[in-house]
Amino acid sequence: MAQALVSIQIIPKTPNGEDVIPYVDKAIEIIQNAGVKYKVGPLETTMEGELSQLLHVVEQMNIKMLELGCPSNISQIKVYTRADQQASMDDLTAKYD
Repeated sequence: MAQALVSIQIIPKTPNGEDVIPYVDKAIEIIQNAGVKYKVGPLETTMEGELSQLLHVVEQMNIKMLELGCPSNISQIKVYTRADQQASMDDLTAKYD
């Protein structure tokens, strides 16, 4: 399959109602260790790569939240693919750089 973009905002319910940021940081570590191109934004992180690989990263992020003791988790995901060319963060944002 062609290159895809997947954006994810992960919203864990923390075990004792503590701040979610340290948990989100752990989720972003999963992305960093996946070896895919990514960009962290203020409300979501966008990854670029093969769709199946990116969805696996999303799965691993959710598993990590459970391992950290979160009783539940919401993942808001956007997927972008193109039939005529590779999906690219750079192409989509070039006019703003």
